[in-house]
Amino acid sequence: MLTTACVALSSSLASLALVAGYGLARARWRLAALPEGRRSDEATFTTLHIAAMAAPALRAGLNRDSARKAVRHLRTLLGTQAVAITSTEAALAWEGPCTDDVLTYARATLAAGRSQVFAGEPHGAVVVPLTVDGTVVGTLAAFDDEVSAALVRTVSEVARWVSGQLELADLDASRRRALEAEMRALRAQISPHFVYNALTTIASFVRTNPKRARELLLDFADFSRYALRRAHDFTTLADELTCVDRYLLLERARFGDKLRFSMQVAPEVLPVPVPFLCLQPLVENAIKHGMRGRGGSGEVRVVVRDAGPEAHITVEDDGAGMDPECARRMLDEDPAREGSGIGLANVDLRMRQIYGDGYGLVVETALGAGTKVRLRVPKSQLSSL
Repeated sequence: MLTTACVALSSSLASLALVAGYGLARARWRLAALPEGRRSDEATFTTLHIAAMAAPALRAGLNRDSARKAVRHLRTLLGTQAVAITSTEAALAWEGPCTDDVLTYARATLAAGRSQVFAGEPHGAVVVPLTVDGTVVGTLAAFDDEVSAALVRTVSEVARWVSGQLELADLDASRRRALEAEMRALRAQISPHFVYNALTTIASFVRTNPKRARELLLDFADFSRYALRRAHDFTTLADELTCVDRYLLLERARFGDKLRFSMQVAPEVLPVPVPFLCLQPLVENAIKHGMRGRGGSGEVRVVVRDAGPEAHITVEDDGAGMDPECARRMLDEDPAREGSGIGLANVDLRMRQIYGDGYGLVVETALGAGTKVRLRVPKSQLSSL
C-alpha cells in the first residue's frame, strides 16, 4: 500500500510540473510584467495552490459531491472554457459552457480506452479516462476554442494527477474497510472462556445470593452491550474505563479476594477519544498472566494520567512477569491468528495504524517482576478511516 501511494505521489508531482509549464504559457500575458524567473515561480505556486484546493474533494472518491467541489478548481488549473467530470455512466459535474455531447464523448472515450479529441461547435473537447488501480472509473473532459497538442498533453497529465488522487482515496477506503473488518473480528474474539466463566459465576449466586446474581447479570449485560455494539472506531476514555470496570467486577466475582484491582484516573482526560476496545484487552492480559505463578492471586492496577497533549495509560500486574523476548514475540504475532484472542498484538497494531508507529504499546517486564504495559493517546482525535 505504501509503495502504491508513493508511486501515485511521484506521478502526481510530475504531472503538476508539466501543468505548471503549460499554465505559464497560457498566462504569459498576465505575468509579462514579472521577471522571467518570477514568472516560472508564480506559475508553479499557482498550480500547486489550485491543486491543493482540488485534492481534498478528490480524496473523498469519485462521486457527484466530490466532482462538483473539484471541477471548478480543475477548470482554473487548465484555463479552458469548460471542464466536466463523468463516471462510467453519468456526467457528475461540470464548470463552464459544456456541450450536451459530454456524455457521448465520455462513452466514446471509455469504449476506446484512451484519450480522445473531438471537434465541435462552439468548442472542441479533449476527453481522458480516469483510472483507479488499472480500472477506468470515469473521464475528465476539457472544452476550449482551440484544441492544441499542448492542451491534449496537459489535460492528459491533469487526468493522471486526478487518477492519482482517486487512487489515494481508494487506498484510504481500503484502509477503512480493513479497520472495520478488524473491529468486527475484534468483537468476535471476545474470549469465550470469559463468557463461559462469567455466566458460570453468575449461576453460582442464583440460589445463594440472588441479589448479587442480578447485579452481576446487569454488569455482564452492560459489558456485552458495549463490547458488541455497532460502534465507530473511537469512543471516549470514560466509556472505555466503564467497560474495564464492568469486566473487573465480573472477574472479581469469579476469583474473589484473590484478585485485587485499583483504578486511578485523572478526571480531565475522561472525554479524550480513544480507539474502541483498546484497554479491556490489556486488563484481560494482565489478569491472565499476572495471576499465573503467584498461587492464583494477584493485583492489577490501571493508571490514567494527564500528560499535556496526550493521555498516558498504564496497565500493571504484580505477577510472575516474562522474558522481554517473549513480550516482543507477543507484540509481533499475527493478531488474526486463530486462537490468539484479543491480545497485545491486536491493540498494538491498531494504535500504530491510527496514530503512527510512535504510538505502539511499550511493555516493561522481567521474570519475577510483573508486567507493565504503557499506552499513549493524543487528546485530539485523528481520523481512523
